[in-house]
Amino acid sequence: MSMALQVASASFCRFHHRNIKKIQATAAEDFAVLTSEVEKVKLGGSDLKVTKLGIGAWSWGDTTFWNDFQWDGLLLMPERKLKAAKAAFNSSIDCGITFFDTAEVYGSRLSFGAVNSETLIGSFIKERQQKDPTEVAIATKFAALPWRFGRGSVISALKDSLSRLGLSSVDLYQLHWPGIWGNEGYIDGLGDAVEMGLVKAVGVSNYSEKRLREAYGQLKKRGIPLASNQVNYSLIYRAPEENGVKAACDELGVTLIAYSPIAQGMSVLTGKYTPQNPPSGPRGQIYTPEYLTKLQPLLSRIKEIGLNYGKTPTQVVLNWLIAQENVVPIPGAKNAEQAKEFAGALGWRLTDDEITDLRSLATKINPVIGFPVEKL
Repeated sequence: MSMALQVASASFCRFHHRNIKKIQATAAEDFAVLTSEVEKVKLGGSDLKVTKLGIGAWSWGDTTFWNDFQWDGLLLMPERKLKAAKAAFNSSIDCGITFFDTAEVYGSRLSFGAVNSETLIGSFIKERQQKDPTEVAIATKFAALPWRFGRGSVISALKDSLSRLGLSSVDLYQLHWPGIWGNEGYIDGLGDAVEMGLVKAVGVSNYSEKRLREAYGQLKKRGIPLASNQVNYSLIYRAPEENGVKAACDELGVTLIAYSPIAQGMSVLTGKYTPQNPPSGPRGQIYTPEYLTKLQPLLSRIKEIGLNYGKTPTQVVLNWLIAQENVVPIPGAKNAEQAKEFAGALGWRLTDDEITDLRSLATKINPVIGFPVEKL
């Protein structure tokens, strides 16, 4: 059953940050309740259809990168975090967003997290289905760890993920990053997973143009489409446009799934952080006061455009990605308010001039550092 989007534009803008109160008022005054079904798109050449915007679950259960290394114990998760994650899941569905992306390493012992993200999503799905049977699309990933060898390791890891999710099959299974060795075996494992009926579609993540083409060709020999390549892509991190990945995806018919679409989930593109108020933890080493100072002209233009549409800065930068075509952004929602806001990025489109203007301002800023696995 697909969910109808019945959310007022005012709720999309229901934030607690002072710098967007004006936008909240504008949205409340100028927009009525939307009642429409969120548009879905095919992932690459597969038959899998997902909403034009998904939700990333990296932060669900994680206590390191997203929570400044606030350790809560291996088997414990604060009730408030659990409730917030569950609310984000349910609010996303209520807004019509039914595509969720996770991975076996999110919140696992490998990342020193509290609760595995797959386990959380599995419990959320089970509880939701008991109350309101809803069709959701779940994507997860295989970790190409050095001690994993051959195609069999992919199937073994997938079955473990399915067990944690409580599902008999998953919609999209991806290689989380290229392996140091054994990549051909991993690709064979993806093909085996499709033929075994354990997945509907397969993809890769953090793959360069060269590796993308190799994976595409290897699967094509078996008549299996490569559905997606999930990479770091945002207005201030446009490496996929510069290194040939975006062009190759468009050429081959592979959907680009954009993670960290609002700059690693920390709202650096929304004005939440300023030179006087930089982020703490690991992200503070990337987004320094000096860097945030250079961002100000771009941030001002984002806010200006948002005011014209009655949209928040977050909704503007997500819409910018959607407008690139063949791109499905997956921002991470930590709570219900964020999930509702993300839904406000759908159902409208920036003009071509606005898209060009934002890119022009963004090119004047040195790109942030990407993840090391992108260079493998």
